[in-house]
Amino acid sequence: MTVPVERSRSRRPVTWLTLIGVLLLPAVIGGILVGALYNPTDRLDNITAAIVNDDKAVELNGQLVPLGRQLTGGLVKGADDQPSNIDWVISNDADAAAGLKDGTYTAVVTIPENFTSAALSTRPGETPERATIGVETAPNARVVDGAITAQLATTASTVFGSELSSQYLTNVFLGFTTLGQQLGTAASGAHQLADGAGQAATGATGLQDGLRQLSNGAGQLATGAQQLAAGTGPLADGAAQVAGGATALAGGTREAAAGVGDLAGGANGIADGNQALATNVNALADRIPPQFAQVATDLSKAAPQVNDALVKAAAALQKAADDCTGTPAQCDALRAAAADANAALPQATATVTQIGELAGEAAQLPAGIRSIAEANQQLANGARGLAGGATKAANGLYTIAGGIDGLAGGASQVADGTRQLGTGAAGLSSGAAQVASGASGAENGAGQLADGVQQVASGTSSLADGLDTAVAQLPTYTDAQAKNLAAIVADPVSANGVSDSLFGTAAVPLLAMAVLWFGGVASYVAFQAVSARSLTSRRASGLVALRSFAPAAIIGAVQGLLVAGVVQVASRFDWGDWALFALVCVVAGVAFAAVNQALVALFGGAGRWIAAIVGALALAANIVSTVPPVLAGLASLLPTSPAYASMLGALASSGGVGAGIVGLVVWAALALIVTTLVVVRRRTASLRAAAQPA
Repeated sequence: MTVPVERSRSRRPVTWLTLIGVLLLPAVIGGILVGALYNPTDRLDNITAAIVNDDKAVELNGQLVPLGRQLTGGLVKGADDQPSNIDWVISNDADAAAGLKDGTYTAVVTIPENFTSAALSTRPGETPERATIGVETAPNARVVDGAITAQLATTASTVFGSELSSQYLTNVFLGFTTLGQQLGTAASGAHQLADGAGQAATGATGLQDGLRQLSNGAGQLATGAQQLAAGTGPLADGAAQVAGGATALAGGTREAAAGVGDLAGGANGIADGNQALATNVNALADRIPPQFAQVATDLSKAAPQVNDALVKAAAALQKAADDCTGTPAQCDALRAAAADANAALPQATATVTQIGELAGEAAQLPAGIRSIAEANQQLANGARGLAGGATKAANGLYTIAGGIDGLAGGASQVADGTRQLGTGAAGLSSGAAQVASGASGAENGAGQLADGVQQVASGTSSLADGLDTAVAQLPTYTDAQAKNLAAIVADPVSANGVSDSLFGTAAVPLLAMAVLWFGGVASYVAFQAVSARSLTSRRASGLVALRSFAPAAIIGAVQGLLVAGVVQVASRFDWGDWALFALVCVVAGVAFAAVNQALVALFGGAGRWIAAIVGALALAANIVSTVPPVLAGLASLLPTSPAYASMLGALASSGGVGAGIVGLVVWAALALIVTTLVVVRRRTASLRAAAQPA
């Protein structure tokens, strides 16, 4: 059965078989392309790739860490959100090279032997090194096979690296918390040390005041003893005179008794003076605070403890500086503080030791003063006894005249005792002066002690404040917070909406445009672009052109519907979007038929060659954005450009559908005008030219 359509380059009519072939050609080509390329990630198991793990495990904290083995397992297992994966084969270097050469493996991923050591090179004391893996693709692999393999390997490496970075950063953030806790403990100890040093400074100031009072009292004691020594001289002389005149006064008993009475009065005066001196010394001892000796003793005993605390504080600060894992500025501040503390430590410990020695000596002062007071009291008691004896002697002289000789001997003894009393009083004065001088020196030392301890307290307080500032500036994290923050810092930027499909939304309009264009080319491979009966036809030239266009236009419209149907079966777009896409396909099929008719009518067989170039250029310009600007500019002027733009707008909701349809209509109208002009020219040609097929 035949149809009344002229065959290209033949006068035989076109059969229905030819029409069906031309009609189904774009649908078959489109179905093959879409079926082969759509959603390739669902069929990754058709790709066989080898993994060569040459990595050597590294011992970390007593355990072997085989990161290469873990990465191999991650590649083989695939991702949880990926339903399929490449068919991975764990191999060795020789087998992988042979399989890559004979085509058994599409690609080979090699994990080098230093992978684990490089990945763990971020540990302290090691030189950081980046862990890398190698990807090699077979020479006979498909175009995109290597890209798919490399992308999967790169993604796995990136995720694996992010996990390592996250673990490292987690330890760093938790280290901040530990460092803050340690510095907080050191700050608490420094505060306690500062408080103790402040109390010691207060005690040293009290010691200085007590020593000042002791010095003043000892000076008064020295003055009184000096006066006592001066008063005993005349007493001794008088006793000597009594002894010398006792024999001569044998007859003057009453005069001797009177003299002895005077002696008794002088002895009472001496007793009163000694009693007053003892009272003054006891008063001086009472003015010394009761806790003075205990405070001085405690201060002497506390000196080694203060030195130990200073040494431990300096060591703790040095350890915190050595273990610092914070920012460089924070670590430098800690190291500077540790250096200052270590530099000041010898002077501080020496000062504290001197303070302890002075405090130990000062603790003996109250007991010495009490001993002096007891000696004066004994001297007063002796003088009282002397006065009583003299009184008895005077009474005896009134009754016993013969005891005058004994009185002379006693008077001589009294003279000697009085001289001894003067010597003792002079010694007491000298000792009291020495006590006063020593107390004054001790007062100056106590002042220096108070100043030194105050400096220690001030420096320790500054150290504690600095540690508090460091603790306040150091962040603290819980385990959950550290892990969350480390995950974000290890991978701070993510992209949403990025498709991992190699056959995206833009590929469907591109393939549809291409197959419809070549469908139009095929139509005018089978059909005549200009009827061979145009010279004999009575119809107008425009109608003659439309008569040759009508079969291809109908076929182009049906091709558009078929291609749209194939796309919907494979892609399952929204029905509203698909209906608009189908409309654009129909318009494109009709417009492409008109343009191909004009090309063949105007250029003959060369028109089909030009149409093939147009199709190739349309594909090349829309596959990748790196196409040269010249080719992109040419492609934008072709009739395929509005078709692709309107199809893409229909499926991707990017707009431009109306403008694209208008562009296709304009191209179809221009093409029909060109074909009509060719028909007009053919009608004026010679009979020989009219007889030749187009």
